[in-house]
Amino acid sequence: MNFKIENCKQGDADYIIDRLVEYNLSKVPAEQNVLFDILDKKITDDNGKIIAGCVAKMYCWNVAYIDTLWVNETYRGKGFGARLLVEVENTAKEKGCYLIHLDTFDFQAKEFYEKHGYEVFGVLENCPAKHCRYYLKKNL
Repeated sequence: MNFKIENCKQGDADYIIDRLVEYNLSKVPAEQNVLFDILDKKITDDNGKIIAGCVAKMYCWNVAYIDTLWVNETYRGKGFGARLLVEVENTAKEKGCYLIHLDTFDFQAKEFYEKHGYEVFGVLENCPAKHCRYYLKKNL
């Protein structure tokens, strides 16, 4: 039998992810009704413009992951990031989540997350070059 490696087409990535999720769930059953529960939050100004936001999800084992937390530079240092973080954490807890994790770079917000109770559990050095990527977690 001959095999070849190809670039994925539209829909192929979803198929691959679905197969991995299927395998994972055969080993550790889901603890919630939906595989991924969206926890995204945003803050808008008086005109409805997004000035800060957090993209996060809770996945099948009652664990939350923060993918992105962003605050417009004009509004940084005014507590918007902290408000979003607390809101996402509270929503996750209400849904039964017991753990939340994320990653950040040394030029981003490591100290911010540590101030809010997150602890580093991993470091990827020289990623990007001359910088570090930190992996943090918090028990809820």
